[in-house]
Amino acid sequence: MTRSPADTPPMLSPEAGFDLNLLRSFAMIVDCGSFTRAAERLGRTQSTISLQIKRLEDELRKPVFERGVRGLQLTPAGEVLLGFARRILDLADEAQARIAAPDMQGTVRLGTPEDFATVHLPDALARFSRSHPRVSLEVRCDFTLNLLDGFARGEFDLVLVKREPQGPEGGVRVWREPLVWADGPAGTGAVSRRDGGLPLVLAPRPDVYRKRALEALEHAGIPWRIVYTSPSLAGILAAVRAGLGVTVLPREMVPDGFRVLERDLPALADTEIALYKAPGTLSAAAERLADHLIRSVDGGPDPLPGRPPSVAPAPLSPPVGPPLVVPTSGPAEG
Repeated sequence: MTRSPADTPPMLSPEAGFDLNLLRSFAMIVDCGSFTRAAERLGRTQSTISLQIKRLEDELRKPVFERGVRGLQLTPAGEVLLGFARRILDLADEAQARIAAPDMQGTVRLGTPEDFATVHLPDALARFSRSHPRVSLEVRCDFTLNLLDGFARGEFDLVLVKREPQGPEGGVRVWREPLVWADGPAGTGAVSRRDGGLPLVLAPRPDVYRKRALEALEHAGIPWRIVYTSPSLAGILAAVRAGLGVTVLPREMVPDGFRVLERDLPALADTEIALYKAPGTLSAAAERLADHLIRSVDGGPDPLPGRPPSVAPAPLSPPVGPPLVVPTSGPAEG
């Protein structure tokens, strides 16, 4: 049967273009994995986000999301739109920044955990630097408690810190991290637990992952011993890769070839990454970077298909000098 032109659903006309607000909400839903989390990140209600997606689908005359047995999924049209939406939004943000603040300059002091900086920040900071070439970024990586101490002393304009989900008031959640137990390719770390307890490769106090791991093992009554301690993510990965023990990592940061241990070990509670601004009046550059990070960092787990996968850090050389070896066992940790 031949369809008449009147029967053919009209597509988005070239004159209409795309509404950037609709595209931003669409991309945020994909990144966050749900309408609820996207609304929270964008500072809008869920009903507003739902209406925006309906408008987008009405303009396209095609659905961009569908609900399946695995939850919210992108449709074929949604998968196509996603790549274009990201490019359009990146260009729009860069153009707006260049035009709105062409002479913005100064220095912004940012503190961040090393693992988060390794995986999630490079692209976001590179885009900011392209948009604001006269702004200098001073980035320092450290443990969360050390970052908070420095923040209290006025050493940072902005800090990204790990905290309990829905933790202390203040700050804006920019990421949620599901944590897992990880072993090296040979699996020797978990196997050797029969010889005096589970061998652990961890960062020193006051690392949040270390605290989370030891609390979970103590609660489950599993004996453990710390065989290798390193303040460097590269050092921890090198030790686990060599078969010295197991460690705790965000699920998406487990390198290729490593094994996620999901049996016989206790589940680990998620952590959050939150952005805090220094009290008082921030510079325009610091305010702009804070807004950029909130909009640019991916948002958390449960992404929809089509979201670009995060890249695990490539194997790095272990830190120079002897490792920090702490022959600590369960009762002595405290």
